[in-house]
Amino acid sequence: QLELVESGGGLVQPGGSLRVSCAASGLPLDWYAIGWFRQAPGKEREGISCISDSGETTHYVDSVKGRFTISRDNAKKMIYLQMNSLKPEDTATYYCAAAHTCRDYDEDLFRYWGQGTRVTVSS
Repeated sequence: QLELVESGGGLVQPGGSLRVSCAASGLPLDWYAIGWFRQAPGKEREGISCISDSGETTHYVDSVKGRFTISRDNAKKMIYLQMNSLKPEDTATYYCAAAHTCRDYDEDLFRYWGQGTRVTVSS
């Protein structure tokens, strides 16, 4: 069992920055690729970024590319999502999830999920 716990959400003004974190425990973190997903109010959950088990490969969807950076520290069992130039449309609950690869954002491939952390971008 791999347990994931997100933290770092909060209220931020448009144009601001925020870093959300995902703490892992249980199974070795370096067995898994980690994806970040988000669910905005009234919308379906969407995958936005993924990092390979080693951290060598990252992927971003177009809506966050150039603004968000995913990273991981396997020794500390932590995964991060640095979010810059935030926009009101980034308001959502952010989830981290573990899969064997970052092949795509099919939720069925992500076996373990955190409970989410809420990010609100508003003035």
